[in-house]
Amino acid sequence: MSDNIKNRDNVYVDADPAELPESAFRELAADETYRPLMHPARDYQEATPYSVTLGLILAVIFSAAAAYLGLRVGQVFEAAIPIAIIAVGLSGALHKKDPLGQNVIIQSIGACSGVIVAGAIFTLPALYILQAKYPDITVSFFEIFLSSLFGGILGILFFIPFRKYFVKDMHGKYPFPEATATTQVLASGRNTTDGSQAKVLVVASLIGGVYDYVVATFGFWAENVSTALCGWGATLAEKTKVMLSINTGAALLGLGYIIGLKYAFVICAGSAFVWWIILPLLGAYGAPEIASLPAESLFRDYARLIGIGGIAMAGIIGIIKSWNIITQAAGLAVREFKGGASNSEKPVRWQWDISMKHIVAFIVIALVAVLIFFWIGVLHNFWQALVAWVVVTVIAFLFTTVAANAIAIVGTNPVSGMTLMTLIVASAIFVGVGISGTSGIVASMVIGGVVCTALSMAGGFVTDLKVGYWLGSTPRVQERWKFLGTLVSALTVGGVIMLLNNVYGFSGDNALVAPQANAMAKVIEPIMMGGDTPWTLYATGAVLALLLNWLGVPALAFCLGMFIPMDLNLPLLVGGGIAWFVSTRSKDKAINDARRDRGTLISSGLIAGGALFGVFAALTRFAGFEYSCPMPVWINQALGIAVYVMLIIYLATASMRARAK
Repeated sequence: MSDNIKNRDNVYVDADPAELPESAFRELAADETYRPLMHPARDYQEATPYSVTLGLILAVIFSAAAAYLGLRVGQVFEAAIPIAIIAVGLSGALHKKDPLGQNVIIQSIGACSGVIVAGAIFTLPALYILQAKYPDITVSFFEIFLSSLFGGILGILFFIPFRKYFVKDMHGKYPFPEATATTQVLASGRNTTDGSQAKVLVVASLIGGVYDYVVATFGFWAENVSTALCGWGATLAEKTKVMLSINTGAALLGLGYIIGLKYAFVICAGSAFVWWIILPLLGAYGAPEIASLPAESLFRDYARLIGIGGIAMAGIIGIIKSWNIITQAAGLAVREFKGGASNSEKPVRWQWDISMKHIVAFIVIALVAVLIFFWIGVLHNFWQALVAWVVVTVIAFLFTTVAANAIAIVGTNPVSGMTLMTLIVASAIFVGVGISGTSGIVASMVIGGVVCTALSMAGGFVTDLKVGYWLGSTPRVQERWKFLGTLVSALTVGGVIMLLNNVYGFSGDNALVAPQANAMAKVIEPIMMGGDTPWTLYATGAVLALLLNWLGVPALAFCLGMFIPMDLNLPLLVGGGIAWFVSTRSKDKAINDARRDRGTLISSGLIAGGALFGVFAALTRFAGFEYSCPMPVWINQALGIAVYVMLIIYLATASMRARAK
């Protein structure tokens, strides 16, 4: 590549760098600016027939796969990283010249699959679950499709005004673990002066992928190591409800490294508070029918609800703290409508969003369409539909920043927790205005699907736009084509959910478990049909979040730790500890920085490999292959610890090999 290249204005600009600059993942100095891989002053191929077509094909494939797996095992795999790997592999096989811009669009369109699926399957299958009990509940394809479509569109439109704040103004302040991994994968497919970066990423991806595939498919060592599986630990868990468990997966270890020690510690503190304080207290002083439950059931049915209340209150606190940002975004829209914004300035391609005038117009059109959908398609009463519309609009808009914050911090969107709280609050309001019974159940779930998909999309879209920021894509192009990806994914998910219900069902023997949808059904039924709601547990979590905020503790991260199981939280602390260790061993800051950056690249590989091979593991199970490891539990657990320690040593030692640039 030449040293200088002419841009569209016939001006010479610097050639693109071979790899991500070292300032990509840290805060910038006061007089420092970030320069992405693709030069801001140059034009690149981005939305082409190749990139759009491939992105849509992958959106269909991954929507169907994610919907089935999410309903089968309760986890929606993140599609962004596998799609990025496929995009890079195909561009290399086809010998495409400078494919980075196109690969970003492929990933952005294809990634609609994961977020739309999460929004749909966490709520809408609950209608089928309750239909078995209340036959007068009806479900149509258009209810599922339009709920997913409108939610996705609102999530896109509501987030765009906050793009510059999250991806540009907060540069280096949030870890963005998933976006980091995706960016490293896409950057590895660029023509580089040497293959050292790509080689490190590929080796780490193979190690992480094979590791996670073997443990998930064959179980040669324990995927989850727990004290409850040994004699003394089982007795301790039974008598006191105290236990310790950790997932030995490679992807979670890499995720913890990128998150860093600070946030990982806060998340694990929330987990420790639930598992080592709340659960023992429930076991010792709870009612007999509660105290007799195993620790896992106490967490799922009681303690986790405290976390949901905490997440909701942390979200409200976040909204209050972000109020200036919200008002600035609204103010920009007003100024553009009044003609206050200068139209003569040529925007920099790298920071060029869809016009705020167009965004506001699209929001108005989308909200009118949602109101009509609620009125004609769901509730058949204008005033009740108007109440539902106000609830959806306010919650979806205000919680957009909460979803983006969660993804930016831990790479996990607590969309099911926020949606559950939304359903509870919305259902209480609906009952107050006369929406109850089976019609209230249908209204709550369809409307909840809109909110759930909107929050899921907002969280997923911040990842796409952060990837684009690091690499230098045009936000306007990403934003435009995201709508088409949403439409195709919503169509696919609607058809897949109806097909799976006809083939398997979501309740009864041999049915798909649909755990989140079952939880939603369990919560909504007593509200709409008459019953008890655990307001005390939600209120306890809300008060706890207020106290945490008063003490200066990040309330959202802490409450996420309370909501997510312990075995998924502790690996974050291990990974964060490794990041601290490798970046503090030398007295030379340049060496510490190089080691930290190499560890980030390796961790991105572990996440990418784990995500891709996780899909393979799920497909293996789908094909009917089941293997039960015959070794005794204690040997399986011991091997899990031993192999996990070897993985930790690999990450630490491989990171320490870096030299100062």
